[in-house]
Amino acid sequence: MEFTSTTKPLPCLGLTAFAVRLLGELAETSGNGNLVFSPLSIYAALALTAAGARGATLQEFLAVLGARSRDELAEIVRGLAEQALADRSRTGGPRVSFVCGLWHDETRELKPAFRDAAAQSYKAETGAVNFREEPGEAVKLINAWAALATDNLIDTILLDGQVSNQTDIVVANAVYFKGMWDVPFCKESTVDDKFHRLDGTTFDVPFMQSRRRHYIACHEGFKVLKLRYMGKDSWSRPSPFSMCVFLPDERDGLAGLVNMIASSNADFLREHLPTSLVTVGKFRLPRFKLTFSGGISAALRRLGLEAAFDEKEADLGDMVEDDGTGRPLALDSIVHKAVIEVNEDGTEAAAVTISMKVGRSAPKQPLPVHVDFVADHPFVFFVIDEKSGAIIFAGAVLEPSPAMPGEKLLPRGPVHADADNGPVQCRITNENANGSLMSSLRHCLRCLFG
Repeated sequence: MEFTSTTKPLPCLGLTAFAVRLLGELAETSGNGNLVFSPLSIYAALALTAAGARGATLQEFLAVLGARSRDELAEIVRGLAEQALADRSRTGGPRVSFVCGLWHDETRELKPAFRDAAAQSYKAETGAVNFREEPGEAVKLINAWAALATDNLIDTILLDGQVSNQTDIVVANAVYFKGMWDVPFCKESTVDDKFHRLDGTTFDVPFMQSRRRHYIACHEGFKVLKLRYMGKDSWSRPSPFSMCVFLPDERDGLAGLVNMIASSNADFLREHLPTSLVTVGKFRLPRFKLTFSGGISAALRRLGLEAAFDEKEADLGDMVEDDGTGRPLALDSIVHKAVIEVNEDGTEAAAVTISMKVGRSAPKQPLPVHVDFVADHPFVFFVIDEKSGAIIFAGAVLEPSPAMPGEKLLPRGPVHADADNGPVQCRITNENANGSLMSSLRHCLRCLFG
């Protein structure tokens, strides 16, 4: 069953709108660098912070996050955590982890209503730490939490000095995703070829290739490729998780495409996703591994979240009890770190967002008989849950991982007929020739023709 725009209305349009607007802001500030971030992780951390906001500060959070109330925000995040982002690894689907954490100084007790909201609606782990006298130990604790939540893909989110004796609260969200392609790419078919940078220069990168049919949609000025992840849902339907690659027709068309996506309505992505398999002519998609780490406070301010960062204007009074000093809370900074790796087998990605508080549809074009999809120039990608519309990861690839000298000459192991999750090999060795020649031939044909 295809999850198309006519299947079910999106339950989290606010998250989608927030994701594409933030993509526009971060892409503009990243310049000619790669970009990867988790809109879902950032959204959840901000939503949890909004649970302690009041007045004009709360209204800013709601406007930026596209929700009508704190209760609606909590319902969106809770629904995603319990349903869309439920771990499916036991049934062969993607391994997913989505967790929230909150640490407060021993002198600033959480208000009961906020503590209940954090635990019940956001499933957040909470704990008291000694920011005043032992900020370094608090950093170690939070980093250990991030490493555990992301299967060690992110082992450090905070550095010594980022938490001080003036820190009152740290709010965090972590997302981990590891999914195998529904049909893996053949590693033997991966070849080095030229990737074109925005400045016109080129360099060699490893490109995955395929001759099987793919989900591709052709639109004016760009194409969209959808790669499904392995697994079934509880109704035995295909996994709703997929990676969607938006490729501009022109080699220097990335900025225009990002602006189009960021300035469109929340349905833009859904309306432009491919819904049918097409016969592929030339097909090349680079392997890539991207990392992002840094503050995103400035980008959020440009989206309209301003009062929360102002010591005089911020009202986060529903978060902690008064410690007797009369010091109000304000957002100090929001730090985000994300990692993603895409190869022949699938995708592994993780992201952590830290919020620290201190005292104060376009019509589709007719498809040709064969569709070429050659991602040899910068493109945008999204890892999404099509059922809910949630954008788990997003980014832009301007410079994929370069090819390693001699990489494609490395020896590869024999084919095993029962290895469903491993890479598909195309070599017939004496071992499998003596065992099952037909099995080896089937693997070779699958590698060549999908």
